[in-house]
Order: sequence, then structure tokens, then C-alpha cells
Amino acid sequence: MIKKNVSVEKLLQKIKHYCAYQERSHYETREKLYSFGLSKQAVESMLTQLITEDFLNEERFACSFARGKMRIKHWGKVKIKYELKQRRVSDYNIKTALKQLDESEYIAILQKLVSQKWEAFKTEVAFARQAKTVAYLLQKGFELPLVQAAIKNCGN
Repeated sequence: MIKKNVSVEKLLQKIKHYCAYQERSHYETREKLYSFGLSKQAVESMLTQLITEDFLNEERFACSFARGKMRIKHWGKVKIKYELKQRRVSDYNIKTALKQLDESEYIAILQKLVSQKWEAFKTEVAFARQAKTVAYLLQKGFELPLVQAAIKNCGN
């Protein structure tokens, strides 16, 4: 709720801090502005100012999000793409972000996850071991052909 004594200028400073603290999507920022109780015209005006002053940049957000999720959470491209779509990022920016992921680092993360899961399921029957490993990697968002190739290289 917006307090009556809070000026538009203070709200603008607050939203600038919100955007400077961490990369944000346009959708997230728009929702935050609406949560202050602002009108549609005020929200659009502030968004325009944030974009002009480079506090908001959807391409930068998408690239940062994709890199972070790949490196820290070990997500695959499928899951990253899905999450970016949930945040209403444009298809162009999603493609740009996915292209900027380092392919060798991506494959190394996949190989590492395959090795870890393969070891974790060593008491399983070979078929179940492979099925559980594939299911886990698909849930993490990796593409099936890459997963199959990585499991084959693992020593199956």
C-alpha cells in the first residue's frame, strides 16, 4: 500500500535501489511498482525512466539470470528458458542469453552431474541406474541427446 506522505520522488529512489541491488526483469519491476499502489500511467512513466537511466535492461537481466542458474544451481538450458518465460522475458532476449552460455562449461557441469548421480545410484540395476540418472538430468533442464551422450561417456 502506498502511504499518503510518500512522494513519487521517494518511490523512484526506492525502485532505483531495488533495480541496482540485483538485475530485475521488466515484469518484476512493474509488479513491484503496482504493489506501491501507483496508477498505470505512473508505473509506465517510472519504467521508462528506469530503462532510460539503464537501471533496467532485460537483455542484461536474461544473460545474468542464465549464467547464474547454470553456474550456481546447475540448471540446463531447457529449465533456464522456461524460468525466463515465466518472468515474461522476450524470446529474443532468451535466445541471446542462452547463446552467451559457455558451451564447454555447460558440458563440464553436465558431466559432473552425470558422474555424481551415476555414483549415487551404483547399488541399482544398470537399467534403473541409467533411468534415474536420465530423469534427474532432465528435471535439471538438460537436453535428452546431451544427457544420453554424457551417460554413454560415463562408462555405461
